[in-house]
Amino acid sequence: MTLPSEPTIWDKVIEHMMFGIYFDLFRYVTAAGVLFVMLLVFKRWADNRRIQTRKATGKDYQRELLSSFRTVFFFAATTLSTLMLREAGIIELRLEEFSMGLLIVQAAAMIIVHDAYFYWLHRAMHHPRLFRPMHLHHHKSRTPTPWTAYSFSVWEAILEAAFVPLFLLATSLMGIAYAGMAVLFFIWIQIVRNVMQHAGVELHPAGWVDSKWTDWISTTTHHDLHHSAGTYNFGFYFTFWDRWMGTEHPDYKAEFRKAANPMVITREFSECTSISVLGLFTVGATITQYGPAILA
Repeated sequence: MTLPSEPTIWDKVIEHMMFGIYFDLFRYVTAAGVLFVMLLVFKRWADNRRIQTRKATGKDYQRELLSSFRTVFFFAATTLSTLMLREAGIIELRLEEFSMGLLIVQAAAMIIVHDAYFYWLHRAMHHPRLFRPMHLHHHKSRTPTPWTAYSFSVWEAILEAAFVPLFLLATSLMGIAYAGMAVLFFIWIQIVRNVMQHAGVELHPAGWVDSKWTDWISTTTHHDLHHSAGTYNFGFYFTFWDRWMGTEHPDYKAEFRKAANPMVITREFSECTSISVLGLFTVGATITQYGPAILA
């Protein structure tokens, strides 16, 4: 009886790559699809809080979906590189049991570092010599939709996807072994945050920008203004970097207040029910995204 042969390096590459494609496609379709459907189901509410008067066209949706599937490939490639570097002993990534405290601290660290990485990469891509080859494709979505989240050029997709292996390589060189669950938690936070930023509809409640407890957290309007104006609001999770660097849109708070209309219009039962569902989604997503950073 012939014993099965040991998997070759190419078998492992193909296995990891296919896992990465399935996983990243699932993340993208789930996050963008759920929000897209919710905005269709609760259309009256969404129209009342739409940020721009212009609406995305069929060509916009087609371009976003096609380029997003391409982006999935590059995110899968970084998943492959991360797993292969772990098997080679270069990246310290622990998949065994972990404590909740460790997960919170490590996920918070990734969010904070990624916010800085995103801000400075984003600003660099707006340099006149880099904008056309690297970032113009994303800005073709002048009116964003949840599907805009992964609509990148090849170069931007590579640089966006490179964060996780670069971060884990840096922490490994510092002798820090990251919990696999903390990384998983982070990448789900990242895609949920991404589709919320591109919703085209203000998801956060009125008064968000007027409270010291929430003003530091970016809103849908914050990033939407970047797509419509182009020269402001380069941040992702937080408003810190834009304020420190003087790149926040001067009319950001006024534009947010325009979009953040009252949640309830007629007080009908169906409307109140839909607002409750959307409210739970927004609150849950926000706590999931920023809970680790606050608790840390």
